[in-house]
Amino acid sequence: MNVLPIAITVVLAGVTPLAAIAQEAHRAQPAPPAPQSQSAGASPERSVDPQDQADVRALLAELEALKGSYAQEVRRLRELDMRVQALQARVDGKTLPAQSAAVASSPPPAPTATRSAAASPPTSAEGYASSPAEAAEAKEAAKRSVDDVKQQVAAVFDRRLTLENAVTYNRYDRKQLTLTGFLALDAIFLGNIAIENVESDTLTYNFAARYGLNPRLTLNLDVPYIARKTVYQKGGAGGSAGAVAQEDTYGHGFGDITVSGNYRMFMESPRWPETVLTLGVTAPTGREPYGISWEVLERDDDGFIRFAVPEKEPTGNGVWQTNVGVSVVKTADPAILFGNFGYIHSFSNSFDDLDNNPETVNPGDVQLGRSFYFGAGVAFAFNERTSLSISYSDKLSARARTRYDGQEWVKIIGSDANAGMFNLGVTYALSQHTTLVSSLGIGLTPDAPDFSLVFKVPYML
Repeated sequence: MNVLPIAITVVLAGVTPLAAIAQEAHRAQPAPPAPQSQSAGASPERSVDPQDQADVRALLAELEALKGSYAQEVRRLRELDMRVQALQARVDGKTLPAQSAAVASSPPPAPTATRSAAASPPTSAEGYASSPAEAAEAKEAAKRSVDDVKQQVAAVFDRRLTLENAVTYNRYDRKQLTLTGFLALDAIFLGNIAIENVESDTLTYNFAARYGLNPRLTLNLDVPYIARKTVYQKGGAGGSAGAVAQEDTYGHGFGDITVSGNYRMFMESPRWPETVLTLGVTAPTGREPYGISWEVLERDDDGFIRFAVPEKEPTGNGVWQTNVGVSVVKTADPAILFGNFGYIHSFSNSFDDLDNNPETVNPGDVQLGRSFYFGAGVAFAFNERTSLSISYSDKLSARARTRYDGQEWVKIIGSDANAGMFNLGVTYALSQHTTLVSSLGIGLTPDAPDFSLVFKVPYML
């Protein structure tokens, strides 16, 4: 019998067309017996084994069952293919092609054709990378927005050298009511009332160089140059409540230079954000606000100075400072979460003159108050070039202290501060190595700038 080998071959291949299957099964059936001769010399009738007939019927039944199962699987493949085409058309914003109806009415395709269609990669026109080079390029493009955000929050450790040029504009406007006299009968003020207004515009250019020693450590250098204009206004000039005196002062020069380092403690993982430790030292290279000559604009008859302004504006704090902070960044596509917190310690320093009286010289020591800062925000990567960030930052400073020679430390009332800012930023990649970073800060507390504008252009090698 040749039925069993043929059936096994058909089952294992699974790719023979239905017509061929039927033809092979037809050929495998035994030929009808030849008509018996009525002559006495004819050969006797050939006997058929009942077991062979039972085997043939069983194999044919199994073959029919396999045919039905195969047809059902082909129908399922066709339905899945139609669903995939419909979902792809919906994602691409297109309608199904006209051939879909023809495909639905056509007979089931052969399994070999289905396998070849599934194995063929989609073309780049459909939104997929058609080569390893395009896949690597797409991955690098998606990573660019994240790197730009990390560059502003902490550092990018896979860049050997980054040169950054930044321009910052800050606007301050302060009003203060000054009362000189005493209160009579707990209700009537006797003396002078003066309104003081201080308006300051500060433009800072900062050059920064960031060098990556290894995938975990970078060194940073920040050199600022500051130009400042301050307008002082004082009411009650000449003893008249309606008169206002005004004087403008200017100052420019290098500010305090900062040297810092970033160390990546933890790489980003599905459960843990990228964590970066920052250590920095700020040197008092700018013009300190102590010992500056003051110009007296108005005196009382008894010699009391009513209105005096500094001849030059300071460009630095005048003391050494150290900074330690921690920054975290976590990507949650399409959002990028970030935050930071840290501490600034100011060391005491000695100066030749501490007060603003041009006629006296009082040397002593100054120690600025300790400062804590923190912030948090979220950035959204719109595409491989553009990202938008929203954040809040705050800096809390304790009172400063002064000590004249031979005296005790005294805290300066009003020197503590709470500067809270709401920030909106946009990052745009100009080229493969250059990025434009813009930010608008809005002051939320009286000690913060009214608003701040920042433009940065880092060039990464």
